[in-house]
Amino acid sequence: MLLKSCCIYTIGVFSILILISGIVLVLSDVFPHIEVVLKNGTMAFEAWENPPAPIYMQFYFFNLTNPMEVLDGDRPAVVEIGPYTYREYRPMEQVNFQDNGTKVSAVNTKTYIFQPNMSRGPESDLIRTVNIPAMTVMEKFKDNFIVANVISSYMTGTDQGLFVTHTVGELLWGYEDGLLKALKTFQPDLDDVFGLFYKTNASNDGEYVFFSGQENYKDFARVDTWNSQSSLDWWTSDECNMINGTNGAFFHSVITKNETLYMFSSDLCRSLYAVYEEDVNVKGIPGYRFSPPSEVFANLTVNPANAGFCVPAGNCLGSGVLNVSGCKQGAPIIMSSPHFYQADEKYVQDVFGMNPEKEQHQTTIDINPLTGIVLQAAKRLQVNVYVEKIPSFSSVMRISVINLALLPSSQSVLIDDESVAKLKAIVTEQNVVVNIPFMLIGLGIILGGIFMFLMCRQKVPESTAAERQPLLSS
Repeated sequence: MLLKSCCIYTIGVFSILILISGIVLVLSDVFPHIEVVLKNGTMAFEAWENPPAPIYMQFYFFNLTNPMEVLDGDRPAVVEIGPYTYREYRPMEQVNFQDNGTKVSAVNTKTYIFQPNMSRGPESDLIRTVNIPAMTVMEKFKDNFIVANVISSYMTGTDQGLFVTHTVGELLWGYEDGLLKALKTFQPDLDDVFGLFYKTNASNDGEYVFFSGQENYKDFARVDTWNSQSSLDWWTSDECNMINGTNGAFFHSVITKNETLYMFSSDLCRSLYAVYEEDVNVKGIPGYRFSPPSEVFANLTVNPANAGFCVPAGNCLGSGVLNVSGCKQGAPIIMSSPHFYQADEKYVQDVFGMNPEKEQHQTTIDINPLTGIVLQAAKRLQVNVYVEKIPSFSSVMRISVINLALLPSSQSVLIDDESVAKLKAIVTEQNVVVNIPFMLIGLGIILGGIFMFLMCRQKVPESTAAERQPLLSS
């Protein structure tokens, strides 16, 4: 009888201990923190060093159809042509671990290979667009009377105007410009080749130093410095000059829906952020979709924190556009989402041919919340040229102000099948591990139920025996 009671109470003690253990594990949130660290030999490091998923850069062009009418004051009319697709290879090179493995430096070399079978036509297709080199040097030398006269004379003598026609390959990767070549006499260090992505093929945008995530998993792949600088100097406020987040290709593990994901983009010359939008499923892997809200590129009247992006100070554009001329060698470049998606309506109306659509023009990142791995992403940007009449060039500039949409682009990535198989194994294993605390709680409840049942069974026979004792004695 004593042995039976000991067994029953042992079950009761075990049920309480197991139940408490399960509750403690749930509250401490121990299991979800899987190890994702930039460290030699790990899957995370291999994917970071040489991304296995194919990356494609698709360029579209807005071909100007009414140049003469624009010179007479009409709004520009454009037709979108494309895509011209390139396979992008972006391995991390010159990798060097620092500070006992807590940081790692590298350069992200990018190489673009044209994909004819995924493109509208060859790189030799002709595009009519604004003369960016001319606009850049006119702005640069507008206060230099001698050089301004040389520019005006050259443009008049060569019948060069505000609009030019070049091939897709030339506009992207560079062509020798006659005006820039002529100006080398006055400024020998001036490059006489111009291209929207000139010198970016088979090159990098500088050295990054990333946190490895060894000390804090939330620091995984976060940018510490870029080109030895921990902040930028293009903008007019410390907040806008901050370098925040990762480079957008990697994120820390265990991401929640209420998180704000920060990214630094050298293309945009600034940091930005994305917020949760919806649940998604990519190749059978669950994910969260994050996207930049409209506040990221909003005017200071909507988002006062963006006041620092007004350059020069106080010279603010509308919502949805960003003046990046300060970090583009003075070129009059304005960045936006394609077709001025999420921008002020005036920008859409100023150019005939704009048709902003969320599904086509929104930047999105689909992330597996457990591992932080990017399942699918689409980075969508548009290059625009802001043309403003300069008094010292009135003879060659007949327009007052024009913002011409030039180049929408979409950089896309979709996780490859091999990575999907590895990720499914990790997710399955982790789901089992994550459920251990709940299994312990369930087991504790079951054992507790058994303990209560046995206790009741033990008491019932004793009371029954007491009731029958007088009958036996009589």
